[in-house]
Amino acid sequence: MHLIFEEDGHFKAGSILSETEATAQVEAASGKRSKIKTANILLRFAAPAPAEVMAEAEALAAELDADFLWEAAGTEEFGFEQLAQEYYGHAPRPAEAVALLLKLHASPIHFHKKGRGRYRPAPPETLAAAKAGLEKKRLAAERQAHLVSELSAFRLPPEYASLIPRILIAPDKNTLEYKALEEAAHATGLSPLRLVERCGAIPSPLDFHMASFLLEWFPRGTAFAPVTEPVDPPELPKSTVRAFSMDDEATTEIDDALSIEWRDDGTIRVGIHIAAPALGIQPGSELDRVARERLSTVYFPGDKITMLPEALIHHYTLGETHDCPALSLYIDVAADLSVLATETRLEMVHIADNLRHETLEVLFNDNTLGNPDIPDYPWRRELEWLHDFAAVLEAGRGKTDTVDRVDYSFKVKDDHISIVPRKRGSPIDKVVSELMIFANAHWGGWLAEKRVPAIYRAQAGGKTRMTTAPDPHQGLGVDQYAWSTSPLRRYVDLVNQRQLISLVQGTDPVYPPRSEQLFAIVRDFELAYDAYNEFQRRLERYWMLRWLIQEHISEVTATVIREDLVRFDKLPLVTRAPSVAGAAPGSTVRLAISNIDLLDLGFHAELVEAVAPPPDSAATVP
Repeated sequence: MHLIFEEDGHFKAGSILSETEATAQVEAASGKRSKIKTANILLRFAAPAPAEVMAEAEALAAELDADFLWEAAGTEEFGFEQLAQEYYGHAPRPAEAVALLLKLHASPIHFHKKGRGRYRPAPPETLAAAKAGLEKKRLAAERQAHLVSELSAFRLPPEYASLIPRILIAPDKNTLEYKALEEAAHATGLSPLRLVERCGAIPSPLDFHMASFLLEWFPRGTAFAPVTEPVDPPELPKSTVRAFSMDDEATTEIDDALSIEWRDDGTIRVGIHIAAPALGIQPGSELDRVARERLSTVYFPGDKITMLPEALIHHYTLGETHDCPALSLYIDVAADLSVLATETRLEMVHIADNLRHETLEVLFNDNTLGNPDIPDYPWRRELEWLHDFAAVLEAGRGKTDTVDRVDYSFKVKDDHISIVPRKRGSPIDKVVSELMIFANAHWGGWLAEKRVPAIYRAQAGGKTRMTTAPDPHQGLGVDQYAWSTSPLRRYVDLVNQRQLISLVQGTDPVYPPRSEQLFAIVRDFELAYDAYNEFQRRLERYWMLRWLIQEHISEVTATVIREDLVRFDKLPLVTRAPSVAGAAPGSTVRLAISNIDLLDLGFHAELVEAVAPPPDSAATVP
C-alpha cells in the first residue's frame, strides 16, 4: 500500500512498511524510512508507484486554474478528494486527487486551509483584496527591477532627485527606492554613494557635505521662522568707560569688549564687557526656543549658521559707536599687576571701536611690543598694558608653555580658498583669551559661592565635559570654568548669563537647584556642539584638499607624529601615510600626494624621502 502524507507543510509520497492505530512506518522513493502519525496520511492507494503519482500530479496541477476551482468550490468547507471528484466528474485517480491537493495548497489567497486536506473558499471581498495586493507587489517588483536596471546603467531615475542625500545618510530601508539602490550597488560592486556619484547625482561634493549636515541638524532649513522683535533692554545705569573689541573681520556676533581706566592712585581698572542678550530673550519665549533648538552658532570655512536671528544679534552685539547693554566685570589692578578687587555690574557701555585682527595685528604683535620706534596707533597704551597683565594672569594659572603653535584662517571667496597661517598665542590672542578665562573662572566661582546653579566646563585626565558642578578645569589651571562670555553664540553662555544677572539684581535664579532644564541643556548642548565641531573639521578638510588641487601641489613636507601618523607642515592636516612607518616621531618627511577624493575626503600620501631627523631638543608631538 502506498500513501500521500503531510510533513512540515509539504506533501510527500511513500510506501507503508508497517502500521499501528496511531503511526505508520513509511519508506520514501529515495529509500529513506520514517515514522509518521496516522493523522497525517491524506490518501492511500495501491497503484501506481508513489514517484509516478507525484510526477503526474505536478504536471496536472500546473494545468489547473485557481480562479475556476474557486468558482466551482462554492462557499462551504470541503475535502480535496471531494472537489477532485466534482472537477473530474469521476472518482479521481491518485494523481488527479493529489493534483487538486497541490493546487489548493499553492493557492492560499483562494482557499483557506481548515485542516488536513480540508479547505474553504475565501470570501469574494477577501479574494479581491488579496489579488489587489498581489498585483501591487507585481507592479512594485517590476518598478524595482526597472530602477535597478537604470541605476546599474549609471542613469539616475527621476524618483531619486528629491531623495539625495537622505537616501544615503538617513534612508528609509523599507522603500522601493532604497531596496533598488542596494541591489544595484551590489550588482555593480559599488557603494551606494559611489553609484549615485556615477549617476551624476553629486555634481558638487561641497553641496553634498553641506546637505548631509543640514539634513541631520537643520532638517527644516537654516532660515529663522518669524519671531517677535527682541525686547528692548531695561533702563540701565550708564558706564563712563570707552570700550573696544577685537575680532576678525567676519565677526558680527561681538560678544566681548575691554576697557581701561587709569586712576590717579596708580591703580588700573580693567573692564570686561559682555553683550547681554539675556535681557531681551525671556526664558520660554519664541526667541529662547530658537536659541535652545540651535544651541550654538555653527562655524565653517566661508560661512556660518548663527544661533540667533540677525535682528536680535544687531540688537545686542557690541557694535562700535553704540551704547550697548552689557554684563561687566571690573578688575582693580595694582601697579605690580596683582588683582586687588572685582565687581560685576549690569550697565550700558559705550563701544568706541571694533578693532579687527586683520588690521590690528600689523600694529600690535610680538615685534612691535615695547618698540619705541613704532609710531603710535589707537589703543596702543591700553593694549600693551593689557598684554603685560595677561602674561601675569597666564602665569597665575601655572601656564608656562612656550611651544610655538600655528592656527590657520580659512577664507573662501568666489570658490577660491585662502588658508593663512597665524601664530597661536599672538598678543591679540593672549589678551582676549586670558581675560575671558579670568571672567569665566571668576563668574563660575561667584555662582558656586552663592550656590546658584550653572553649567561648567570641566577637564580631568585630558577629558573635557559639561557639568552642573563647579569642578576644576585642569587644562586651564582653574578651579572652575563657567562659559559666560559668548552669549550671542552659545546657549550655555546665555543660560549662565541669566544666572549671573539674577545675582547682580538680587532675584531668584531662572534655573533653581537641581533644575531638570539645566541637565537637559547640558546633554543636548554636548551632542550638538560635538556635531558642529566635527562638521567644521570636515569642511576644513574639504577646503584643504581643494587648496592642494587649486595650488597644483603634489608634494608636501610633514612631521611624523607617531608610527604612520603625520601632520602637514603648512596645513592643519593630519593623515596616515603607511610608507613612513618606522620613522622617528618628530622627523620631517616629504610626501607625494595623489588620488585626492573630495567626496570621501581621502587621498594617498606616499613617502618620497626623509628630510630631517627630529631636533635633539624638541619634544615629540603627542
